[in-house]
Amino acid sequence: MKNFVKEGRALDFVAPAGGVLSGIALLIGGILVVPATSALEGQSYSGWIVGVYTLPCAPGTAWNTCDTLYWDTANARVTTVAVGNTKIGMAAEPKAAGDTAGNVKLLPQV
Repeated sequence: MKNFVKEGRALDFVAPAGGVLSGIALLIGGILVVPATSALEGQSYSGWIVGVYTLPCAPGTAWNTCDTLYWDTANARVTTVAVGNTKIGMAAEPKAAGDTAGNVKLLPQV
């Protein structure tokens, strides 16, 4: 097909103020991005926008597979609380309340 560019699982971004660290998720334009590499402010980097990633989560929060998940920007972590947060995907597997990280299937919103 002539107009195919790429699969789009990862896109190129320019690092914001403070830069980015590989594997440390950040919200860009309503989409959670997991940088594949570290980059200083203003540098280009590749960031994953789909896939399953182990991400930090709110303490005391349990979830089941396919539960809707949100990004709490203020605390840089995943939560099940929708109010004031951005929808990022769903739980890839159950997580116990005592776990500090969980597996998340990113589903970019457009």
